[in-house]
Amino acid sequence: MLMSTILQLAPQNVWKHFYSLTRIPRPSGHMEKITRFLVDFGKGLGLETFVDEAGNVIIRKPATLGMEGRKGVVLQAHMDMVPQKNNDTVHDFTADPIEAYVVGDWVKARGTTLGADNGLGVAAIMAVLEDKDLKHGPLEALITKDEETGMYGAFGLKPGTLQGEILLNLDSEEEGELYIGCAGGIDLTATLEYKEETPEADFVARRLTLKGLRGGHSGLEINQGRANANKLMARVVHDLLVEFDCRLAEFAGGNMRNAIPREAHAVLAFNPQDLDGLDEYIAEYEAQLNAEYAPIESGVTLTLEEVPLPATVVPEEIQDNLIDALMACQNGVMRMIPTVPDTVETSSNLAIVTIGGGKAEVKILARSSCDTMKDFLADSLTACFSMAGMKVELSGGYSGWQPDVNSPILHAMRLSYQQQFGVEPAVKVIHAGLECGIIGANCPGLDMVSFGPTLMSPHSPDERAYIPSVGKFYSFLTATLEQVPEK
Repeated sequence: MLMSTILQLAPQNVWKHFYSLTRIPRPSGHMEKITRFLVDFGKGLGLETFVDEAGNVIIRKPATLGMEGRKGVVLQAHMDMVPQKNNDTVHDFTADPIEAYVVGDWVKARGTTLGADNGLGVAAIMAVLEDKDLKHGPLEALITKDEETGMYGAFGLKPGTLQGEILLNLDSEEEGELYIGCAGGIDLTATLEYKEETPEADFVARRLTLKGLRGGHSGLEINQGRANANKLMARVVHDLLVEFDCRLAEFAGGNMRNAIPREAHAVLAFNPQDLDGLDEYIAEYEAQLNAEYAPIESGVTLTLEEVPLPATVVPEEIQDNLIDALMACQNGVMRMIPTVPDTVETSSNLAIVTIGGGKAEVKILARSSCDTMKDFLADSLTACFSMAGMKVELSGGYSGWQPDVNSPILHAMRLSYQQQFGVEPAVKVIHAGLECGIIGANCPGLDMVSFGPTLMSPHSPDERAYIPSVGKFYSFLTATLEQVPEK
């Protein structure tokens, strides 16, 4: 695309910074280039800029004349992006820029995630820091490291680092909505090592591939009924083991805990005498899956291809136990919030499955805005995989962010939005792991609200940003900074 296309979008002071971010590789776990870029940006403006012990970039901008008595505001976003691409897209997230383009009212990327989550939040912060005419009290930019893979920057934030009293998180994905609470989460990892077996010499192998699913964010879109590639593949493999008496050699699906898996594959060894009807069976299964998930999913493909016979297969009892556990484990929405029935309270995402080479590993992200339900879900999943003989470890647990309906900044923002746009903003609790909960635990007393522009399908190659929402989001942000309450 032509660079000028994005640079001509309004507001230009936000889109120009977003474009610069698309030029810098910044997948989770590879923060060196983006950290250096942000530090150079802050110092280039003559602002106090430093990297803390956790790798977060912090930039401080003094209050404008006459605004020194306002409460200090922390503008917070994360610097990393989710590296997801279509199977037929050639892209190295550690080296290649994101190829963004404009189509109608949307900005998208060619075959990859766009990085608007949370690049637009970072771009808005950069625009605020650069603006010499904007009226505001004391400002701090907190741009955190590796949010998408474990919120490591937020977890590592030391008490006393921040000077502000209000935190505005710019990582929500529906313009016109103000979030005052979020789900907590916990990572579950189940592992098993086994002694491989040699398949019968006359057996033949087939690779089964499932593709075409929408995927998406395992918190924001978990309630939309989208198919999980690992669950579907486990189901198909289970039935093949029963109907065709085959053996499992390999199973792989998903690559991010917080992304609903879109693709999976398995390698199976068959007795050649049992192959009659296999192609027809798979074709019928593909049609069945498309019928079951229409119209949520479209174009689900289930294909077989002949591959060389692997040297080893999973022992029969272990393969059965593993597939049974995948079939049985909780995936998707478990419960809605009883007092807010349209909001998900508790869910899990069967995110990553790898079986082969003498080892099985399953990774799940469990979420809940209720800590006791989160613990119950974790115990349920632990029981499921323990029965399959797997070792289960829980890690990365964090509490949810409890809403404060009497928040002073929330009150000011609701009035401001009404004055600007003539309608009340929606006030919500989000079923995703915003960093507010962790930052709030590390820095008690912060008055926090999360908001942002409209994004669709983050964490998938269908990610796109709604252009008209970005102007409203930024206008609301700047108006909010002008109306921050006094100390």
